Amino acid sequence: MGILSVLDREHTIAPPGYSRWLIPPAALAVHLCIGQAYATSVYKTSLIKHFDASQTAIGVIFSIAIVMLGLSAAIGGTWVERNGPRKSMFVAACFWATGFGVGALGIGTGQLWLVYLGYGVIGGIGLGIGYISPVSTLIKWFPDRPGLATGLAIMGFGGGALVASPLSRQLLGLYDDGYDPNKSGSVAGGGALVALFLTLGIGYFVVMMFGVINIRVPAEGWKPTGFDPSTVKSKALVTTSDVSAANAIKTPQFWLLWIVLACNVTAGIGILEQASPMIQDFFRAADGKSTVAVAAASGFVGLLSIFNMAGRFAWSTTSDYIGRKPIYAMYLGVGIVLYALLATVGHNSTAIFVLLAAFIISFYGGGFATVPAYLRDLFGGYQVGAIHGRLLTAWSAAGIAGPLIVNGFLDREGKPGTLTAAAYRPALFTMVGVLAVGFIANLLIRPVAERFHEKSTTAEAKEAAK
Repeated sequence: MGILSVLDREHTIAPPGYSRWLIPPAALAVHLCIGQAYATSVYKTSLIKHFDASQTAIGVIFSIAIVMLGLSAAIGGTWVERNGPRKSMFVAACFWATGFGVGALGIGTGQLWLVYLGYGVIGGIGLGIGYISPVSTLIKWFPDRPGLATGLAIMGFGGGALVASPLSRQLLGLYDDGYDPNKSGSVAGGGALVALFLTLGIGYFVVMMFGVINIRVPAEGWKPTGFDPSTVKSKALVTTSDVSAANAIKTPQFWLLWIVLACNVTAGIGILEQASPMIQDFFRAADGKSTVAVAAASGFVGLLSIFNMAGRFAWSTTSDYIGRKPIYAMYLGVGIVLYALLATVGHNSTAIFVLLAAFIISFYGGGFATVPAYLRDLFGGYQVGAIHGRLLTAWSAAGIAGPLIVNGFLDREGKPGTLTAAAYRPALFTMVGVLAVGFIANLLIRPVAERFHEKSTTAEAKEAAK
C-alpha cells in the first residue's frame, strides 16, 4: 500500500514555480497509446479471415471498445475527479494492457468472444478512464486557454494511429514471413496477430507509465501569471459560475451538446473504422483490382491520423478566439457539404477523395478536442471532468451507430475486396442527414439557467468580483 500511495492526489500537487507546459506531454503519453483504437482497420481484414467472420462481426470489436469508453468515462468520471490524474492514468494503463493480453488469448484460441471481452470490454474501460484522466487537470492548468490545453492532449488520441498503423504492419511482417505489408490482399496469420497484440500491450503500458510519473495538479488557488478570471465574462456562453455533474445532466444544454457530439462522431467514426479498405474500394480498375496499393491505403490511414491530430489542436485552439458554438457550426455545416461531395465526386480522383476525407476527419477530431472547453464554458470548471465523462456516452452511441451504418450497407452490397464507390453512397448520404441533426442542436444551445448553478461557488465568484 505504501508504494501505491504515490498515486494519490496529495502526492501529485505541483511545487511552486512548476511549469504548466510539462503537463501536456504527460497527457500525450496516455492519449497517443489509447489512440491505437483508430488503427484497427489495418488488421481488420486479417481478423476477418482468421475468424471466418463478416465485416460487421469484426467491426463489433471496435464498437464495443467505444461503447465501454463512454460508459466507463461516465461511471468513473467522479472517481477520476476525486482520486486525481495519476491514479486514474495508472488504472487506465492496467486495463488497456490487459485488454490486449486477453484479446491475444482470444485470437490464439480462435474465440472471438474473448477478443470482444479483451480489446472491447477491458481495453474499452482503459480507453474511457485514460481519455478523461488528464482533461480536467489540463483545464485547471490552462483556465486562460482551455481550447488549446485540451487540444494539446486530445490531439494525441487522434494521432495514435499515426504511430500504430505503420508499426502494426511492420510487426505483422516481422512475425509472419507470409505477410507482405506492401502487397494488396496480404493477410497475417493468427500467430502474428497474437504476437502483435502482446507487443502492443506491453509497449503501451511502458509508455503510459511515463505519463503516470510526470503528471501534476496545480496547488489550490493557483492561476497563470497575469490571468484575470473576470475577463471571461464578456464571452458569449461562458459562465463564471459552476454547475455540478449531477445538475448538468438535468439541463437542456447538456443533452443538446450530447446530440451535437453524437452526430459529429457518428459521421466521422464510420470512415475511420473503414479507412484502409475504403480508399481501395473507391478506386477499382475494370478487372476489379484496386488501383490503390495496400501500402498506399496504410499511408492514407496515417494521413487521416495526421489531420485528426492536427484538427484537434488547430480547431480547438481557434475556438478560444471565435467561440465554441461557431466552431461547431463549422464542423457540422461544412461537414454536410464535404460528405455530399465525397459521395458524388469522391471517386473521380484520389486527390479529391483524400482531401475531402482529410478535412472531414479534421472536423471530427476538432469536435472531440473542443467539447471539454465547451463544457467548461457552459458549466464552469467545478466538475468538468465528471461532466465530460457523462457526455462521452454520446461517443458510445456513435461507436455503435457509425460502424453499423457503414458495415451494414457494405455487407449488403458484397464481400470485402469486391466493393466499389457506389456501395458507400447510401452510408455517406445517411451521414449528411446525421450532421444536419447535430447542426440544428448546436444552434439551440443557450447559457445555462442560474437555478442550476452551485450556490456556494456563485457566491464566491460574486465576492471575488467585488
